[in-house]
Parts: sequence; structure tokens; C-alpha cells
Amino acid sequence: MTKIALQQDRKLDAIVLGRAGVDLYARESNTDMADISGFNKFVGGSAANIAVAVSKLGGKVGFIGCVADDAFGGYVKQYMSGQGINLDGMMTDNSGSRTSVAFTEMKPSDCTVLIYRNKASDLTIKPEQVDPEYIANAKVLVVTGTALSESPSREATLIAMEHARRSNTLVVLDVDYRPYSWRTDVDASIYYGIAAGLSDIVIGNREEFDMMETVLAPGNKDDDATAERFLRANTQVVVIKAGEFGSKVYCRDGHKFQQGIFRVEVQKPFGSGDSFAGGLIWTLVNGGELEDGVKHGSAAAAINVSGNSCTEAMPTKEQLFDFIETREQSL
Repeated sequence: MTKIALQQDRKLDAIVLGRAGVDLYARESNTDMADISGFNKFVGGSAANIAVAVSKLGGKVGFIGCVADDAFGGYVKQYMSGQGINLDGMMTDNSGSRTSVAFTEMKPSDCTVLIYRNKASDLTIKPEQVDPEYIANAKVLVVTGTALSESPSREATLIAMEHARRSNTLVVLDVDYRPYSWRTDVDASIYYGIAAGLSDIVIGNREEFDMMETVLAPGNKDDDATAERFLRANTQVVVIKAGEFGSKVYCRDGHKFQQGIFRVEVQKPFGSGDSFAGGLIWTLVNGGELEDGVKHGSAAAAINVSGNSCTEAMPTKEQLFDFIETREQSL
């Protein structure tokens, strides 16, 4: 079993950096966008989802990000505060940017998601707004990769990772690659490569690692070769997710293992990666082994995709353990 060393004398278990926005989910299941009668409103965005995931499991969580000075921005902050998330690193932008909004169908596959990110507020956070002392108060800094897609958020993200390294705060990169946010895969691979080199743990799916290997190993599909390529600089662990085939985990010391999925009736395809990261990170900050963290993450992902939202479908600790126990007993 693999233990990840963490600083224990910290006020916060984790700080998550990235986007927080509004998700509008279709009221009807298995209905095309044109025929949907209305939407239910939730807080979303990968970083917000991960923060809520860790908090609902019982972790002490902070957040670094930015929302607009408008009603949606206020809603996001109110919800996250209500979830017990510390918002000392949450900025409010009044330059005319907008809190991002996503409209989604509710289908298990072939699910349309329309994301409105014109002048997105989360990408306006500036390097000087990132407080190194805030980061030094956390065991883990979790960076979601969309924050790298534009300046000044790109520079703010990289300086946050540098601050974390100086304060011995573990750095986790959740790749969270959104092609529409980038000019080309080459551009993305350059900045993701820099971020991966600053990270202790890198989490992504096969397609995301394909993007990161665009320049160095175009066309590579060999997970072992990918892991070897990214287990460099500061990186201790690489997690390669493969949807229904589970995930492969590689450690710098040569240890590797696989984790399968927990089968459920899927309501929607999104949210699973954020719940996976939340379950993994919560386990590690509480002194759990990496293997248990990946198992908890896989179970949390299954619970989330069987629900009808992202943030509200994140499990509590009791729900997570009950789910794993019943699933294991039924095998």
C-alpha cells in the first residue's frame, strides 16, 4: 500500500483553484434540448465541484477563484459558503466579465452541454491576488487545468503552484481539458506540461494525456509509456482514467495498480471526474493509502453519475462507505 506524505499542521485540508459557475440541468431526463421545458439551477464548474466533494466528505476546504459582481456570482459564493468552504481566496470581478453558465441535457450518453464562457470571470484572477500564506495553510493545492487556458488566470495558477511547492503543500493537477478554451492542442500541451512538472499528482483521462503528449509523443496510446514520461520533476503519482475500464495508477517507485468501476444506472456523464478527485484527495488528507483513495474516488464517481446534479450528488462520508459496503457485498 502507498502512503503520500503530507504536512499535517495545516488549518485547511485542501484549497481548490479554478472555475466556479452555474449549472442549469434539464428538468426532464432523456429529452433533447429543444424539447426541455425548464432547468434546475446548481453551482458547478470543475473546481467548485471538487471543493464541494471534499467538503461533503468532511474535509476543511478553501477556494481560489473569481466570479462576477452579479447575481450569479453572489449565488455561487452563497452556496459554497453554505457548504462550509472557506472563500478567502475567492475574488469578485467588476470589469464586465460574467460568471460562466452551463446548460445541459440529462442523458446517460450523447448528452449536449452548452457552456457560455464569453469573458469568463474565473479567467480574470490575477497573480497578485493569490496569497502565498493562504496556500501555506493547506495540506493540498488542487489545480483544475482550465485555469491555465488564458492570461491572467494562467499566470495566477502557475504562481499558486510555485507558492505551494515552497510551502511543502502537495500539488494535485486535475487536467480538466476543455478544447474550446484553447487555440490548439500544441498550446495546451505546453502549459499543461509546465503545470504537470510542478505537480505531485497528475489526474487525467486517456484523451487528456493524448493532448499533453501532442508535442513529445504524438499518437502514443501506451499508458505505461505515458506514465514514465510524466513521472519526472516533482511528480510522484500519475492517474490515467479510462471510463468504464476504470483507472490505472503509476507511482515513481515503480508500483502500479488498477481500479475498476462500480456499476450503476447512469443518469448523466458529467461530474464523475470531479467526484473521483474529491474522494481521492479526501482520503489522502486523512492519512489514507493511495489505493483506498482511488477506490473511494471510483465509488464517489459512480454515486455522482447516478444522481441528477454534480454538486448536490456528491456523497457524504456515510453515503460513500455504505455504497462501497453494499456493492462489495453484492459481488
